[in-house]
Amino acid sequence: MERFFKRKSSLGSSDSVGSSRTSSSRQNELDEVLANLQADPGLRIRMIEYDTNIRDEVRRAYLQKGPCQPRGHSFPQSNNSGINRRFIPQWFDEFDWLEYSVSKDAAFCLYCYLFKSNFEQVGSEAFTGAGFKNWKKGRERMKVHVGPVGSVHNKAREAATNLMNQNTHIETAVSKHSEQARVAYRRCLIASIKCTKFLLRQGLSFRGNDESATSSNRGNYLELLQFLADNDEKVKEVVLENAPGNLKLVAPKIQKDIVNACAGETLDVIMSGLKDRFFSILVDEARDISVKEQMAMVLRYVDDKGHVIERFVGVQHVTDTTSSSLKDAIDIFFSSNGLSFSKLRGQGYDGASNMRGELNGLKTKILREQPCAYYVHCFAHQLQLALVAVAKKNIDIASFFATTNSVVNHVGASCKRRDALRAQLQEELVIAFENDCLITGRGLHQETSLKRAGDTRWSSHYGTIISIISMFSSVIHVLQMIIDDNPNDSAGEANKIQREMLTFQFVFHLFLMKAILGLTNDVSQALQKKD
Repeated sequence: MERFFKRKSSLGSSDSVGSSRTSSSRQNELDEVLANLQADPGLRIRMIEYDTNIRDEVRRAYLQKGPCQPRGHSFPQSNNSGINRRFIPQWFDEFDWLEYSVSKDAAFCLYCYLFKSNFEQVGSEAFTGAGFKNWKKGRERMKVHVGPVGSVHNKAREAATNLMNQNTHIETAVSKHSEQARVAYRRCLIASIKCTKFLLRQGLSFRGNDESATSSNRGNYLELLQFLADNDEKVKEVVLENAPGNLKLVAPKIQKDIVNACAGETLDVIMSGLKDRFFSILVDEARDISVKEQMAMVLRYVDDKGHVIERFVGVQHVTDTTSSSLKDAIDIFFSSNGLSFSKLRGQGYDGASNMRGELNGLKTKILREQPCAYYVHCFAHQLQLALVAVAKKNIDIASFFATTNSVVNHVGASCKRRDALRAQLQEELVIAFENDCLITGRGLHQETSLKRAGDTRWSSHYGTIISIISMFSSVIHVLQMIIDDNPNDSAGEANKIQREMLTFQFVFHLFLMKAILGLTNDVSQALQKKD
């Protein structure tokens, strides 16, 4: 990085004096080297022995002087048999890179001497090391040395041309990237980041089924970017079809990079808020829609104002749900975010054996590493487990909930039945209003339907019971409609459910469980509050 940016000093003027002295001494060294450059190629030191900071200046000086070629009596004095010395001067005209060393009576290549160290060292060192002296086959060997396009010699020649031609130098190429282009790129990037942040905050998908230019819906990301362009002329000038072909910033890989950057920035903010405080972790695992086990993690701590803060910090894919795999995933998260187990004071999981096992559970593995990380099983979850256990042990209550599930499934099996239920309920409400049998007020008697109970949330069973009680007569009417209109298996099932609902035992259990679950629902809601 220091090759491209000069590091700022924070130590005061003394460092500036020291750096200026270093620059001055380096310039003096360069001046001395350039003043004593050896013209004879046989007496030069190797280019790799020069300091890297002055190497290009030395090369430029040699290129400006040109190859060291013989003058008059300095032509090669070799007495190789069969050579016609009058052809030797023509070689130097034909090969502009050719140099002659009087001290070694040998030929050298200027370009390879200057730049061959930049490339893979392949081929003979005849024109860069001891020198070339086979004058008898000189011309043929020199052509072999030049070689085809892409040879080391031609690469060295190209490097020399680029060094002397400032228009192709890297600094010149970068400076040609105008300020206007940089501003345009920054504006395009900011627009892409805005779209990404909005979709992430709203929890919306990025991609569309058809993102082609002719599609009427190209997905949330592209459509939102188009919306920004339509409402901001400056953005419109630099995005989508007006952006360079390789700088649209709409490729899926670019979108993922921006998302990962946002995730990293979010984690940094969370970690900065956590600082050096004590904290607890809440961990749970579940299988996602792609049938992969995912581990979710939440950090819980108290801020400076005494408020309990809970921050969701990510979902991590785990190969299995064993305590060892979950512990490894937690270790990786801690190390990547600079967290320490020495600050861990609590851990909260569900009651599964892999989480709270006394021998090899995740709780036990963390306690071995940090004895102060006390395990707490969520009280609301414990209440749910207690309700499940009680319901399963009482056969009458288990049968009652089986019947309620059948009611919800059968009446809500089709749109026609749902519409009939809503129409019947509305008709009964109108009659009740006319007879002044209902309390009126804002938010009361809203349009509703039968609520389905969740398997893992027994507080939802309370909502199911309340909806059945409030819509009891309407449900009976819809079941009778099914019996009358469909003389088939569906009618038989409806007749069975209707008979069970009209029994004293069902109604008794309905109000009994309303009273019990009403109490437990209040307790469950209280246990889930932050205080």
